[in-house]
Amino acid sequence: MIPDYQSLMLPLLKLVSDKQEYKYRDLIEKLASEFKLTDEERKELLASGNQPVFDNRVGWAKTYLKKAGLIDSPKRATFVITELGLQTLKENPDRIDAKYLRKFPAFIEFVHAGKGDSESEEEPISQEITAQTPEENLDRAYQRIRKSLASELLSKVTELSPAFFERLVIELLVKMGYGGSMKDAGKAIGKSGDEGIDGTIKEDKLGLDIIYVQAKRWKIGNVVGRPEIQKFVGALAGQGAKKGIFITTSSFTKEALDYTPKNETKIVLIDGERLAQHMIDFNIGCTIQQTYELKKIDSDYFDEE
Repeated sequence: MIPDYQSLMLPLLKLVSDKQEYKYRDLIEKLASEFKLTDEERKELLASGNQPVFDNRVGWAKTYLKKAGLIDSPKRATFVITELGLQTLKENPDRIDAKYLRKFPAFIEFVHAGKGDSESEEEPISQEITAQTPEENLDRAYQRIRKSLASELLSKVTELSPAFFERLVIELLVKMGYGGSMKDAGKAIGKSGDEGIDGTIKEDKLGLDIIYVQAKRWKIGNVVGRPEIQKFVGALAGQGAKKGIFITTSSFTKEALDYTPKNETKIVLIDGERLAQHMIDFNIGCTIQQTYELKKIDSDYFDEE
């Protein structure tokens, strides 16, 4: 199990207690070994996919200790314990976390940096006492917002007219790189007669291969079973295609998901949840409300060598 960043503070401080200088990467490796992390745990990424979870947590443990004055960075990406850090270890604390660090004026100043005078003394500090790093909290909040948006999108899609649903699917496929242009894709794909679409599109703009597409605007709960997928695979030959995309606004049964054609046919199943996620990724039916940029120190800029 990957320890939270506060649980890493005391082990990190003990690691540098020999007064030697440590590279940031060395701290990560030694702590990973101490906590006996598996390869899978080492590779686990933040929801953003930008950084391993463990590396991020070590980084924040290091940052908080540095802000409290318990470790210092004499040169780029290098860390060493301070006299205050050594004194702290002599007190033999059972745990060092954000609450413990409140005893150090430098940490209090760091927490309150940029806070308005109207805010209470305790509120900003209490917000720091969480198991997640700031990036993890931001990622979790983003995922909650995204999940809520996907649910709203799917609800809207199931209420669409068949004609609007057809245009939506065509627009999504074109934005994903299929079908060439909206005009070409619109001509190739037609209504299926059961509130869905049925037809073929180009795999790319050059039309090097053909993909058979079926999309069903079915109510949530009206699941697609294996017989539907088998009929879909059987129809591929008649369309002159070996690849297919089956889209539904509902979901697939386990039997449908487990079904694998015996021939060379390749099919992709997209349920309502995945459809909504693709709509978010390609800005179909939604728009950007606000953009945040996370920035970090550019160490190369300050390198005088």
